[in-house]
Amino acid sequence: MSSAPRDGEAGGAGQYLAESVGGRQIRETHAGPHLQESRLGRQQQEGEAGKQAAIAALRAALLSGDVVPGQRLVEAELAETFGVTRASVRAALIDLTAEGLVERIPNRGARVRVVTVDEAVAITECRMVLEGLCAAKAAEKATDDQIEALVEVGEQMRAAVADGEPMKYSALNRELHRLVREIADQPVAGELLERLHGQIVRHQFRLAMRDGRTHVSLPEHLAIIEAIARHDSDAAEEAARAHLRSVITALRETE
Repeated sequence: MSSAPRDGEAGGAGQYLAESVGGRQIRETHAGPHLQESRLGRQQQEGEAGKQAAIAALRAALLSGDVVPGQRLVEAELAETFGVTRASVRAALIDLTAEGLVERIPNRGARVRVVTVDEAVAITECRMVLEGLCAAKAAEKATDDQIEALVEVGEQMRAAVADGEPMKYSALNRELHRLVREIADQPVAGELLERLHGQIVRHQFRLAMRDGRTHVSLPEHLAIIEAIARHDSDAAEEAARAHLRSVITALRETE
């Protein structure tokens, strides 16, 4: 079992785990919903299907906070937890290492990669370009129904800020960005953004919890929605870029 994570690497978010995935205490008391759901089918998967199942389960656990930066990833425990073979877990960890979500430590195995603030800024600069592209394409392609869905999410975000619910706001934030990517129908950009998001989810959570951050973020997101609703691709791209510039400023303030 791993030692407690260092300050700034883990902790603080409801379902965050402080120990290795699959440990006895975690299975009994601390597993988040994604890990619990992954145990429903106990028939062991193997081969490519097993690898993809392990990748999907681990990525979901990273995004939900069920596993945290610096946490050790033990093959045997993950195989039991996700209902796949150890070979499938090993192959999944190789792929996730290539994505930058996992790192290999000599003589210590794998752990969730710890992303520094400087790295988070660099990743967000890449996101700025891709999110801008998706927003512009969404403005060109959005149907009335899709615009209605975006506006509805925006109203829910407004309510979450008014009610002082940063966790709900954070979830709606992710949903808004997902919808924009879906409307944009840019699969390559979407896949890249999913990978980049996974690497900095911990930093994004900390920003969401910062006092006053949602009041800054909300009008930025509403500006993206409004530009897409007007089918103004230039304004949508600039609104998305402006939002990510704001995120970069906030990240640098955490140093």
